[in-house]
Amino acid sequence: MNTPKPIYLDCNATTPVDPRVLSAMLPFFTEYFGNPGSLNHCYGWEAEAGVEKARESLASAIAADPVEIIFTSGATEANNLAIKGVAESYMSAGRHMITVQTEHSAVLEPCRYLEKLGFEVTYLPVNSDGLIELDSLENAFRSETILVSVMAANNEIGVLQSIGKIGEMCRDRNILFHTDAAQALGKIPLNVEEMHIDLLSMTAHKLYGPKGIGALYVRRKNPRVQVSSQLHGGGQEKGIRSGTLYPPQIVGFGEAVRMAVAEMDSEGQRLIGLRDRLWNQLSTLPGIHLNGHPTQRLSNNLNVSFDNVEGSALLLGVREAIAISSGSACSAANTTPSHVIQSLGRSREQAKATLRFGLGRQTDIEDIEIAAAAVRQAVKSLLVVDN
Repeated sequence: MNTPKPIYLDCNATTPVDPRVLSAMLPFFTEYFGNPGSLNHCYGWEAEAGVEKARESLASAIAADPVEIIFTSGATEANNLAIKGVAESYMSAGRHMITVQTEHSAVLEPCRYLEKLGFEVTYLPVNSDGLIELDSLENAFRSETILVSVMAANNEIGVLQSIGKIGEMCRDRNILFHTDAAQALGKIPLNVEEMHIDLLSMTAHKLYGPKGIGALYVRRKNPRVQVSSQLHGGGQEKGIRSGTLYPPQIVGFGEAVRMAVAEMDSEGQRLIGLRDRLWNQLSTLPGIHLNGHPTQRLSNNLNVSFDNVEGSALLLGVREAIAISSGSACSAANTTPSHVIQSLGRSREQAKATLRFGLGRQTDIEDIEIAAAAVRQAVKSLLVVDN
């Protein structure tokens, strides 16, 4: 007899491919299998048509032009392409960049790499609610600043930064603005014109699309952004990102984005109700802390830390009931406490005793009840042992 799987509540790590997305992808494995770069016959034309339809869906989701969408292998590559590509293209204008201490490692690590090459990077702190002070950004600007990178929605605590205001501040100073929108795409409205965004990173697998496919928006006018290629070869994607395009993944990405945007309002409200229900049931536990702004956050994200609870024991205590993580899935093998949680002022022990709930389309009220009961039982049993 098979043991039933735990309830999946780790949708900020990844999501299952929606059956409707899979249905759109399948013909491009067999029937429309051509190389979209082969434009001398119908097989290439069919594949190219699927790619361009997806490109239009992504562009529409962020109010961009389809020619401004560059496909990548995911948000990590998109972030690297944006940050390193701008650094290489604009180094004659300056070698200073600004980012935030709570960024994903796919932003922080490229910045640290550039520091080894002689660039300077200012890492802005955050308040206890995970938001940056705009005054701190104001004070960080220099005449040699060429790029600001601030993620739209944090992957661990779900907080939503004031992207529009940050973009306006950058535009007023002719400084390029990049945002990692891997968690935000399809969950909150994004408009690259209104928010003055010059580069925006995306991925498919956070919104029920396939893994291994992402994209980078690169502004083409007012201003026209120059990004140096980081992969050289066949000159695909306007020479910015070489490599044969993978139509099944791209088509799936486009369909996932189209569906997420269409269902954004209704699904967002449903998830807020479930998220708040979960928090209401956990908030009475002794020594619990809500991480991140209580309302200025993703609808599907709840992140909590505990006092006087051993982190690994907590995860062991709930894992039969719920599939959940304590931080970024991209660094789950690393036992170092989350830099994001510690940036909020939490201790190392609190950072280890942290649970990130990522609710999704499959989550219902029964799942919330089971999850809350499992966490309450585990925390109370561990507190009894400590005392």
